[in-house]
Amino acid sequence: MHKVLVAGATGYLGKYIVKELLNQNYSVRAIARTSEKLNDLKHPNLEVVKADVTNPDTLKDCLTGIKYVISTVGITRQKDGLTYMDVDYQANMNLMQEAKNAGVQKFIYTSAIKGNLYRHLKIFEAKEKFVDALKDSGLSYVIMRPNGFFSDMTDFFEMAKKGRVYLFGCGEQKLNPIHGEDLAKVFIEAINSNKTEIEIGGPDILSQNEIGELALNALGKPVKIMHLPDWIRKFTIWTVRTFTSSKTYGPIEFFLTLMADDTVADCYGKHHLNDFYKSLTE
Repeated sequence: MHKVLVAGATGYLGKYIVKELLNQNYSVRAIARTSEKLNDLKHPNLEVVKADVTNPDTLKDCLTGIKYVISTVGITRQKDGLTYMDVDYQANMNLMQEAKNAGVQKFIYTSAIKGNLYRHLKIFEAKEKFVDALKDSGLSYVIMRPNGFFSDMTDFFEMAKKGRVYLFGCGEQKLNPIHGEDLAKVFIEAINSNKTEIEIGGPDILSQNEIGELALNALGKPVKIMHLPDWIRKFTIWTVRTFTSSKTYGPIEFFLTLMADDTVADCYGKHHLNDFYKSLTE
């Protein structure tokens, strides 16, 4: 039975990956700073190890006997005084070094769609620096580049709850967000894939206008979408970059920058955003 280590196992995506690996009869070792967060996943093939990927000393011997590593380690909003470089880059470097020492066969890492094209954004700067290091490591690897998660689409839903969705420009930029359960299946497929980079999204390609409509409809509210001039988006990015720290502006510049472009990846999965929004109203 192949043994897979999952780092970032307590996060949105990490939990789905652990569940899917267990469903497919893999033996799983999950790294967690707070192991109690995985209490609901008790399984004979699951071993939970308490470790902190930002502290390399705690990783010693954690990868013994591991054949594959899947890392979803990264932060969207900085906390605990840690920076993107501390977590998205250095923590994954710590993990990769242990993987090399342990003779791991493949390292699967989570960046994001178009991350290589947006290195100027604080969030991607650290992620893509690690991608470069992984490519040069000598390890077999897969870089996963998912589109937005369904969980990211709750921003539209929160606006809709107030009766109106605000978009920049015409709102016709398209994307196909993906549910964590569907995405987890792609990660497990990547274990035996010959691909080194995989861009993946959900089954429905939607414009931002359509996403706003889905959120408003799910709440039974009239469709009210306000389109703001794009200069406001650009000015907001400039303002937060100029007057706040990366801790504050990182997620804002990421969200506002990607909202201006189409971000469409290969379609995959069975979960639909419309059903996700309806589930939020239950």
